[in-house]
Amino acid sequence: MDKLVIERSRPLTGTLTVNGAKNSVLPIMAACLLTDEPSVIEHVPMVTDVMTMLDILRQLGVQVAYAGSELRIHPDGFRGYVAPYELVSRMRASICLLGPLLARQGRASVSLPGGCVIGPRPVDLHLKGLQALGASIEIEHGYIMAECGRLKGSRIHLGGDRGSSVLATGNVMMAAALADGVSMIEHAACEPEVVDLADFLVSMGARIEGQGGSTIRVEGVERLHGSSRYRIISDRIEAGTLAMAAAMTGGSVTLEGARSDHLEAVIEKLREAGVQITVEPGRLRVKAADHLRAVNVTSLPYPGFPTDLQAQIMALLCLADGVSVITEKIYPERFLHVPELNRMGAAITREGATAVVKGMGQLSGAQVVASDLRASAALVLAGLAASTQTEVRGLEHLDRGYQNIETQLRQLGAHLVRVPEEQTVAPQPQETVVAQANGVPAPGQRNRRAKRYTRAERKQ
Repeated sequence: MDKLVIERSRPLTGTLTVNGAKNSVLPIMAACLLTDEPSVIEHVPMVTDVMTMLDILRQLGVQVAYAGSELRIHPDGFRGYVAPYELVSRMRASICLLGPLLARQGRASVSLPGGCVIGPRPVDLHLKGLQALGASIEIEHGYIMAECGRLKGSRIHLGGDRGSSVLATGNVMMAAALADGVSMIEHAACEPEVVDLADFLVSMGARIEGQGGSTIRVEGVERLHGSSRYRIISDRIEAGTLAMAAAMTGGSVTLEGARSDHLEAVIEKLREAGVQITVEPGRLRVKAADHLRAVNVTSLPYPGFPTDLQAQIMALLCLADGVSVITEKIYPERFLHVPELNRMGAAITREGATAVVKGMGQLSGAQVVASDLRASAALVLAGLAASTQTEVRGLEHLDRGYQNIETQLRQLGAHLVRVPEEQTVAPQPQETVVAQANGVPAPGQRNRRAKRYTRAERKQ
């Protein structure tokens, strides 16, 4: 396994283009099973979750070709109906295959995703919605076993104890696209990724209205066709992560492709913390504050503050002046990053679904282990701001949702390199780290000690 070795960063500066949204492309890949014609998807991020979904599609007999950021999926040989545990266990989002398998094959056998370190993530809303469309479902030997004749449109309420479900909304919407009659999905998820999936289905010939609101109307059609060329939306979570990296290092960064309309709650909180954010057509400009201010944050379903950025803003607030309170309303157990941040000098206490962050103004480097995808991003950001070297392990989580984030950060001037876990890297100046990462001789070899920057220097 690899680890990231991170040195304290000078202010990050420059321009990056935000990659496609991982949480959009996975259900869209599943939706390609709803037709026997090929579809071409653009702006696809090369992350391990996408690779896992490709493995599942291949196992189902689907032809796939992935080059650059363009993905071609041709279900001409689609013959299976089983999504096995060894693949589903790698990625909970593979549950979104359930609806398309039922709609096309009339049956599905999809492994239950199993436990999750950020807390329970039940599939009851998926099953409830598909049963309302006429599916017969049983749980046997850890698998969801579902069968149906022709699905029939219905009125479906998808409200749960913690609000709506993005993947359940997508599953029901995909199945309803090929059902007889009209389906009304009430208490639907409003996230941009749901809208992206609906727009992709419309490009295939589906009849869908109301996406982006709490009620979605789906009029079933006899068949769908392939989508000749569809571009995935930019990843709002990646954009938010990079914006916080700029803010934590005293930098100034332009994020091309970032959608301000998808990030309104995040922009509001960053501005409240003192970060300057300028919204321009097709981009965001982020400039760090002279002094970060404490803010209170509550994660909520869209358009509220996203749970997938809770860990990252917690890392940022460790550097703020004052006391911040973070409340997690989506996954109350999503705080495994707290002890790791405390190992880096943070002062965070947790009680139930609330964490109190006492801003210390600085962090120190440490060896830390990521527990999940977004926690890994938070630890990387903390490492950029820490006064000494940080080693982040558990990169298999990071790679699930970020495409070469260390390369992106180096392009902005960060000091970090990926190395085998058993290898030790002595603190080095930026030009050496960058040169090693690019596989070229490093200039200035006589200067082997990394300079430590004062807070004032980092903000210049």
